Amino acid sequence: MAVLVTGGAGYIGSHMVLALLDADFEVVVLDDLSTGFDWLVHPEAALVRGDVADAALVRGIVERYDIEAVVHFAARIVVPESVIDPLGYYHANTAKSRAFLEALIAAGVRQIIFSSTAAVYGMVGCDPVHEDAALAPISPYGRSKLMTEWMLLDAAMAHPLKYVALRYFNVAGADPAGRAGQSTRAATHLIKVAAEAALGKRAGLDIFGTDYPTPDGTCLRDYIHVTDLVAAHLDALRYLRTGGASRVLNCGYGWGYSVREVVDTVKRVSGIDFPVRICPRRVGDPPAIVAGAQCIRSDLGWSPKLADLDVIVAHALSWERQLGERNRM
Repeated sequence: MAVLVTGGAGYIGSHMVLALLDADFEVVVLDDLSTGFDWLVHPEAALVRGDVADAALVRGIVERYDIEAVVHFAARIVVPESVIDPLGYYHANTAKSRAFLEALIAAGVRQIIFSSTAAVYGMVGCDPVHEDAALAPISPYGRSKLMTEWMLLDAAMAHPLKYVALRYFNVAGADPAGRAGQSTRAATHLIKVAAEAALGKRAGLDIFGTDYPTPDGTCLRDYIHVTDLVAAHLDALRYLRTGGASRVLNCGYGWGYSVREVVDTVKRVSGIDFPVRICPRRVGDPPAIVAGAQCIRSDLGWSPKLADLDVIVAHALSWERQLGERNRM
């Protein structure tokens, strides 16, 4: 079976490619390489450089490689950036996904796994948030992803299409075998930034807000290992292949850590202290968001293997060291 992975040269997408190859799927990557890296794509996967909104290109890929399923990661993902450039995010995440979806349906693709986000929930409390919670995103990023969820819902009612939309919480870590990791320049993800600070790639780390209604005043997040995340996508693919109905599911562990807890963990695991600066809150950051994660376990049979913050941090640090060696070559 051939699977098309959009954004497969990026952080999560490159791990998805590895998981699919490990499971003996044929893999094709479509990526414009605007933020991804061709060297992150495993050589056994076919890499096509291009835009997901190019209908002729998408139809050609589906026909040439006999694509049966798609995992759609390609998107812009930085919440504060989306507040500054909302129209850019609606273009990249919503308009392009609409064009991509139309091309897939025309080409006969019937199974789609969509990379959504917990940002569709907006301002929630410290209790776990479940899939049936009110959807009230507070950033253009969250709204752009929610719009794509709605398009999938409507398209699946009008066409012979099934999908699973996975609402990610905070993805971190790296492939345990060191084959891939987060390589984004000027990344904003906390564990990535903290690992860079620990290894001297940054002068320090900024904590944005210490007056939130959380136990220590800093934001609380559900951090999920990227390897567990892509395993959920494989489970979703198997679910669709065996006739499963379309679903929207949270993808997180069900418990959270504060910014301060993460920073302290990175310092402890790395054995390195680094400067931390307290800054004002950022626009678009909810105080806390933790997954209600029962449905993905029961519906897909998902069983995470790396649900430990120390493990997530250790793998992130290992990849950061490896990336440093690569960049010096």
